[in-house]
Amino acid sequence: MGKPTIVLAAAFLLAPFTAQAQNTPCSGHKGGINHCQGNTFICNDGSVSSSKKSCPAYTGGLGMAAGLLGSGSTEMAPTETGDCSCDSGKYCTGPRGGRFCMTHEGKKSYMRHD
Repeated sequence: MGKPTIVLAAAFLLAPFTAQAQNTPCSGHKGGINHCQGNTFICNDGSVSSSKKSCPAYTGGLGMAAGLLGSGSTEMAPTETGDCSCDSGKYCTGPRGGRFCMTHEGKKSYMRHD
């Protein structure tokens, strides 16, 4: 077995581990994906994911069939009533223009700007 063969064999053996190391929307302490609000991922902890991926495309567009209860087809929108919980599909705008919604724990979860 030559040196190139060993390197190639090592690459094939390590490939499954590097694929699992990629970030996924709502990973870690966010607890996974709860549902989609338009293209935005709403996480199980009540926050929004800053992922640039499309939620319906990532989940296969299955919505409720995938167990993503409350999947909304409309994008997050500014609140008119003052309720800006992430689950409501509405967001608030801060004094410097930052868009955020409130998690289940009452913390601000900032949305990325497109």
